[in-house]
Amino acid sequence: MPDPRNLKHAKLLVDYCVEVQQGEWVVIHCQPVAEPLINAVVSAVLQAGGFPTVMMELPFYKEILLRSGTEEQIRWYSPVDEFIVNNCAVSIYIDSSVNVNMLKSVTPEKMQMRSEPDGKWFDSFSKRSTSGDLRWVYSIYPCAAFAQQAEMSLNQYEDFVYSAMGVDQDDPVAHWCHLKNYQQKLIDWLVGKKEVVIKGKHVDLTLSIEDRIFINSDGKENMPSGEIFTGPVEDSANGWIRFNYPAVFNGQTVENVFMRFLNGKIIEAKADKGQNYLETILDTDEGSRYLGEFAFGTNNGIRQFTGNILFDEKIGGSIHVAIGAGYPKTGSVNQSSVHWDFICDSREDTSVWIDGNLFYKDGVFVVGI
Repeated sequence: MPDPRNLKHAKLLVDYCVEVQQGEWVVIHCQPVAEPLINAVVSAVLQAGGFPTVMMELPFYKEILLRSGTEEQIRWYSPVDEFIVNNCAVSIYIDSSVNVNMLKSVTPEKMQMRSEPDGKWFDSFSKRSTSGDLRWVYSIYPCAAFAQQAEMSLNQYEDFVYSAMGVDQDDPVAHWCHLKNYQQKLIDWLVGKKEVVIKGKHVDLTLSIEDRIFINSDGKENMPSGEIFTGPVEDSANGWIRFNYPAVFNGQTVENVFMRFLNGKIIEAKADKGQNYLETILDTDEGSRYLGEFAFGTNNGIRQFTGNILFDEKIGGSIHVAIGAGYPKTGSVNQSSVHWDFICDSREDTSVWIDGNLFYKDGVFVVGI
C-alpha cells in the first residue's frame, strides 16, 4: 500500500511551499529512489494547473563525472541547467540517495573544480529567487540510505522525517503557520540591532548584523524548516567557535571543527577528521573564508544529529554559520562558489547577547517573544 504521508508531503510542497499557479513551468529535480513521492508531486502540480518537467538524475552520475571526467568536463556548465535556472517559474528539489558515501573517494581538488559551475548556477538561482522570479523548495524522500546515515531503521526514519515536517498532523499548513508567527516575533525584535556576542564553552565570537535582514524560514523554501537566518557583515566576525556536530559537504565529512576569525576572515581552521578537505574548501576562492550566514535553529521536532543538513541546521537549540556565499535577500554581499553550514549545539552553557540584551540562553529565546 502506498504511504498516505507521501500524498500529504506532496500537497504541502506544491500548495503551501511554492504555491504552484495555473500555467507555471514547474521543474522537479530528483533521483529514481524517490519515485513514490515524485509521482505524488507530479499529480499535485497537475491538479494546481502547472506544467511539470521531471529532471531525473541517475544515482551514480556525479561520481562517474568526478572520477572519470577531465578538468574541462568537470568544470563544464550545462546549457540545460543554465536554461532551466533562468526560465522556470518553480523549482522543486527532492533529495534522495542509494549511497550517501559514493563521493568519499573523490579528491578534494576535483570537488573544488565542480564548485565552479555550481557557483554559476547558484548565482543565477539566488538572483532570481531574491527578485521573486523563481519560487523553490528543497525537501527529501525518506529513503533507506538516509535512514542508515541517521542510524535509524527505515520505519523510525520515516516517522522522524514526517514528524519534523508536520506531515503526521491533521493540518500541516496550520503547523507551519504557527511556527512562522513565532519566528516573526523574534525577527521583529531584531530589526535595527547591530552587534551579536556569543559566549559559551564552544564559542567566544562577535559579529555585526547592522543593516542586515533576518529571514523567516517557515517551510516555504526548505521542508522541513525552522530557522531564522541572516548574512553577517562580511568583515565583522572576530573570535573563535568550535562546531560539536560533524559537517558534511559533497559526501565528505569533517569533525570537531575549530575556526578562528579576524576581521571576518577565517585565519585558523582545525578538524580532528578531514583537515585536508577543510583547508581545500576554505581556499576555493576569495569569499570562502568569510561567513555568508548566521542562524538559529528553531525546529523542536528535530532534536538529534542525522548527518543531513536539511534537518541538522534546524535542530531546536542550535546555532549555525555558513562559510562562503551569502543570500542577497539578507543584505549579504559575500560571493563564493561554496556554501557550507557548520552547526554548534547551544543547549548548554551558551548565551547570545544582542546590543547588550540577553537574547538567547542555552537554546531558548528569552526576549523578542
